[in-house]
Amino acid sequence: MKKLMILAFCLLGVLSARGQEQKEYPKPKGMQPRHTEFWLPQPPVITPGSFVATVDMPVSGKVKKGQPATAPATVGASDIYVTAPSDAIVLFDGSGLEEWVGPKGAAPGWQVADGVLTIVPGTGEIGTKRVFHDFQLHIEWSEPVDIQGESQERGNSGIFLQGRYEIQVLDNYHNETYASGGAGSIYKQHAPLVNAMRAPGQWNVYDIIYEAPTFKKDGTFRTYPHVTVLHNGVVVQNHTEILGTTEYVGFPHQRAHGDGPIILQDHGNPVRFRNIWIREL
Repeated sequence: MKKLMILAFCLLGVLSARGQEQKEYPKPKGMQPRHTEFWLPQPPVITPGSFVATVDMPVSGKVKKGQPATAPATVGASDIYVTAPSDAIVLFDGSGLEEWVGPKGAAPGWQVADGVLTIVPGTGEIGTKRVFHDFQLHIEWSEPVDIQGESQERGNSGIFLQGRYEIQVLDNYHNETYASGGAGSIYKQHAPLVNAMRAPGQWNVYDIIYEAPTFKKDGTFRTYPHVTVLHNGVVVQNHTEILGTTEYVGFPHQRAHGDGPIILQDHGNPVRFRNIWIREL
């Protein structure tokens, strides 16, 4: 009897195993290209800026009629700029300073002539009437050709993001200064990766991508501000962490704030600016 029971259990186990082998479960379907494609939302369509030459363009290596005989057979990068894309806020296009204010809300004291904005030393900084959070900023600047001095005394100005974090403007063309104070630096915090300066009188270009900070209840950073800077098309700050406010003496401070303006510094040198526009991100 005992042997019969053991045999019955073994037979039941075999039948059960066979039943499990025969049962079919749903099989996952293979991945297809469309499984990782999404169509919505579609990116907004904008019109990019156009290339504009500030001198006559040569044809087939020859200077156009009307150009001086001494004109170069090629046009340098400093003679060409790109206008603002269609979704940008134009801060300066050469026509006026409607978007800007001077110290304490006064009218800006800087000079506008021939499509160029020039610092008038002693008139003070200028700032945008609008305030910004995350953004892409495009700004072009040129250093005086007749300036005297060395290090920080040559063509010094600055671009303050949200009114408090400075990207340095300086004539670093064959002019050495402290690394954290050169053109393309986050002033007194991070040196640029390379020196990409053009000669005085030529136009330099900054393209700045800025990510604003968030704050804890005590006013310190929850997430730090970050900035990427391209100087003449070359990356000189690569998603760099900003440590705090720009201080000439002492270390950066962390203070809670909201959206802020773009401020251009008057450091006593007649630095020139043109083609300033910003895209909110």
